[in-house]
Amino acid sequence: MGIRVILVGCGNMGFAMLSGWLASGRLEAGEVGVVEPNDVLRLRADELGTHAHESVAELADARPELVIFAVKPQVMGEVVPAYRHLADGGTTFLSVAAGTSIATFEALLGGSVPIIRCMPNTPASIGRGMMVTVANEKVSDATKDFVAGLLSASGKVAQIDDEALMDAVTAVSGSGPAYVFHFIECLTKAGETAGLPSDVAKLLAMQTVYGAGCLAAESAEEPAELRRQVTSPNGTTAAALAVFMDEGRLEKLVGKAVEAARARSVELGRS
Repeated sequence: MGIRVILVGCGNMGFAMLSGWLASGRLEAGEVGVVEPNDVLRLRADELGTHAHESVAELADARPELVIFAVKPQVMGEVVPAYRHLADGGTTFLSVAAGTSIATFEALLGGSVPIIRCMPNTPASIGRGMMVTVANEKVSDATKDFVAGLLSASGKVAQIDDEALMDAVTAVSGSGPAYVFHFIECLTKAGETAGLPSDVAKLLAMQTVYGAGCLAAESAEEPAELRRQVTSPNGTTAAALAVFMDEGRLEKLVGKAVEAARARSVELGRS
């Protein structure tokens, strides 16, 4: 069985993706080669039955369909050039690192090669992520479909055509889980202030956010309609929403936060 995919980096995100591919049957263990210099991380990849190696030199004969870089953006400059021998057009390169442009990868690989950028988020580690991809013109439709199938093992997948929109993607879904986690923190604290025991307040906050998210995802109704269905005139929910929605208070705050994240993503991409 030949290696179809080389996964470079088997940290939290890389290992989550690898586990999802194998568990879903999208790839067989023998079709994946893992490059991971860390002994502990390499061992856990080995335990899944994959070919795990300390360096790409040990995979010199492999000609994969896809090389996936799941390493931190700051080490891309050191890691990527080692894969130039595969930059002949027969292999597509996929990055899940934030802020690293397609042009940067083209420069590091020494030419115009098929490249896909992906912005995942942390719920991908439990198969509930949001992955957004953008590809250069060298990537075939068949490869886009293959990549979408692999990524779907970790959650939902969307494709965009304009790379500049990746900064907005980062601000909404890439950073978005942190906004929700902070809301859970705040709702928990508010429950404690209202007199609930800490453990009960935390459970209520987490399960309410989880349940509401699932309902919004599975319902045919728009979130605005679901909100209206919960809100009785002059009731308790209406009283709370008046605080959030007066003069568009929450909408403006969220918009300001997303714009701050988007602007910072643009800034990081230029550095």
